[in-house]
Amino acid sequence: MPHTSFQLNLMPKSYQHLFFDLDHTLWDFDKNSEVSLRKLYDEYDLKGRGILDFEALHRAYVVHNDKLWERYRNGYIKRDELRWKRMWLMLLDFKVADTALAHELSTAYLEILPVQTSLVPHAREVLEHCKGRYQMHLITNGFETTQRMKLQYSGIARYFTHLITSEKSNSMKPHRDIFEFALNLAKADVEQSIMIGDAIDIDILGAINAGMDTVYYNPHKLPHKRKPTYEINHLEELLKIF
Repeated sequence: MPHTSFQLNLMPKSYQHLFFDLDHTLWDFDKNSEVSLRKLYDEYDLKGRGILDFEALHRAYVVHNDKLWERYRNGYIKRDELRWKRMWLMLLDFKVADTALAHELSTAYLEILPVQTSLVPHAREVLEHCKGRYQMHLITNGFETTQRMKLQYSGIARYFTHLITSEKSNSMKPHRDIFEFALNLAKADVEQSIMIGDAIDIDILGAINAGMDTVYYNPHKLPHKRKPTYEINHLEELLKIF
């Protein structure tokens, strides 16, 4: 059975440092990405190129983006290859074999995406509640410039002391090195730190391997065999933990 904050009946711990994932946990990547792709669809007249169904295009992008991110995390491809190939493979699904267009879409997408502002429901409420009570930081596999822009445009940069990216730490979740780098940078004791994230085998497993307590944000109630310290389905449940 999955663990929840209500099932575990743990004695409250005195946390001092909260480490959050960004995409899908606080910043609504799915909504912001869809808005960005819709802008590309219209601006580059992809319908005129024979791609008649935007929803099908969006689904194709999600599939290829997820697969390429996994390859990137495992060290099989480089950052630039991830960025343009997700567009190229998406277009190929619709018989549009245009490498130049894929590169154009990649560049435009990375300009549009990070200025989108949608947050996961109750994200701002949770951050406001925790402000002043804890030091808050971010651990993300996203790219440094892009993630900083997301924080700036969504208005939540002010809540965080440190942003730890894979570029800065030279490591990626779920490898424990990025968590140890984050703890050292924040001068945080592992026993007084907790990781909050939505990816069970990336955020949660990595933090567990680094000795940290964890909150698994599982809005889709996905089955799993991990044992996070807490499991929540709605972000506002963090208010009962912190």
